[in-house]
Amino acid sequence: MNIRVLGCSGAIAAGYKTTAFLLDDDVLIDAGTGVGDLPLDALAAVDHILLTHSHLDHVLGIPLLADAVLRLRTAAGRPPIQVHALPETLAALRQHVFNGVIWPDFTALPTRDAPVLSLHPFQIGDRLDIGGRAIEVLPAVHTVPAVGFAVDGGAASGHAHWVFTGDTGPNPALWRRLAGLRLSHLVIETAFSDDEAEVAHVSRHLCPAELGHELAELAGSVDVRITHIKPGEMAAVMQGIAALNSPHTISALAAGQDMQF
Repeated sequence: MNIRVLGCSGAIAAGYKTTAFLLDDDVLIDAGTGVGDLPLDALAAVDHILLTHSHLDHVLGIPLLADAVLRLRTAAGRPPIQVHALPETLAALRQHVFNGVIWPDFTALPTRDAPVLSLHPFQIGDRLDIGGRAIEVLPAVHTVPAVGFAVDGGAASGHAHWVFTGDTGPNPALWRRLAGLRLSHLVIETAFSDDEAEVAHVSRHLCPAELGHELAELAGSVDVRITHIKPGEMAAVMQGIAALNSPHTISALAAGQDMQF
């Protein structure tokens, strides 16, 4: 399996794209502005979108992708792109995005019988079969209902898991679950520097000091990639993380990177 980082920034600026990962060629994990860097044929190859939560920086690519690929997928007789998320996240998309005011309802276009998008709810703890790949829905702690994901690399990898926390503050339930998994990568957010610890707390994000407390719950030495850093905060965030003296190998995620497992 291969996971390509399309976007991993906490906001936009020149050279910064918000959260989106491409699993192999057909699965998006979150759909932020990074989705827009894919060529049209690659967009049309996406069959599944898994969402961590409803915030705009994670879902903005969905309505634009649907519009871009509708004609190609309809002409090819392709089935709807399946959007998988918590019921609350799907309800937010219906009410606030696909409402005919912000964007047309692509769950009923080009026709209600053959739309370009279909919505599929899941719950925390579910183990999904997404195109033959096992993906577990993990708990997250954010300002809206939210999740993370653990992608099972399969028997060939010794069932190593690529784990993405999604947007989250301190999350004891996550570490209890990860204690039972073999990890190849942990992609975890640290949106703010320690100077903005109060903002991180209120918005249910992590700063380096809180990250240190969280990673202390993770045994061994794991390849940890930091995501969702706000533009302009990279140096301060990574300096704070370097001071943690963690046993884990920690580096900042960058758009264009590939993670194989």
